[in-house]
Amino acid sequence: MHGVRGTTVRLVAVAIVTVVGAGACAFAPSQPSAAGANPVPVSATVGTGASGPPDPTATKPPAPATPKPSKTTQKPKPKPQSKQLGCPTGDHQREVEAILADLGSFGPITIDGKQSEQDCKTIKNFQQRFGVSPAEGRAGPTTANVAKRIAATDPRKCKAGKGLTFCVDLTNQTVLAIRDGKVILGPTVTRTGMAGGFQTPAGNYKINFRNIKEWSNPYKVWLPYWQHFINGIGFHETTTYIHNGAIGSHGCVNLLPADARKLWSLGKVGTPVHVYGRRPGT
Repeated sequence: MHGVRGTTVRLVAVAIVTVVGAGACAFAPSQPSAAGANPVPVSATVGTGASGPPDPTATKPPAPATPKPSKTTQKPKPKPQSKQLGCPTGDHQREVEAILADLGSFGPITIDGKQSEQDCKTIKNFQQRFGVSPAEGRAGPTTANVAKRIAATDPRKCKAGKGLTFCVDLTNQTVLAIRDGKVILGPTVTRTGMAGGFQTPAGNYKINFRNIKEWSNPYKVWLPYWQHFINGIGFHETTTYIHNGAIGSHGCVNLLPADARKLWSLGKVGTPVHVYGRRPGT
């Protein structure tokens, strides 16, 4: 009984090895199928075009010549493309060109209503200076609006005496700093109080309080480079996009970051402030 059981165990072990071996190679592409079918001869996969055996006396045919593509099959050569400009032509191209040419401080520009690489560069310089986004060189409505306001600002309308005066032109929404009759900052862009009781009041004032970073209790926001001049109203760095004309401040004079820092470096307690004109729509 022990001998039979031993023989039986050995037979079972051989059978298991055989099955496992077959399973491991069942999906090898070069092996016959599990049903025992013969593998397909390699020669059978070559298409000769003849059903009988090859003629031993036949000579090997020459290799076929590579056909030359006809003119109709050749791909047309791409036409050389003109160099693409860095920015497209804007809806206010000629208008902006004329204003920037008159201002003359942002680079050369040609007044012809057509965009060029140099025009694009000059318009970009203007947009970057005044925080127009995107600064892509396209003369769009925001760029045109800012350019007209800068060009229309007349420093002579600010009642600046001797020494330093901060000037706020409400009509053109611009700010200047004038010292002894000479403009030392601006004109640059601002956004003042909006309609609904938040208008920035015109008048003559003086800076009476300054703080590098003031907290606004009513509006829960920091006001960088704060310079107060009347009834909770003062100069400070803008906390939103300054060219969003649909909104305004709650009376304060919003400035671009670089302008707010510059005005802060110039001012002190006692610096005169002249606010004049009226913001459109208020």
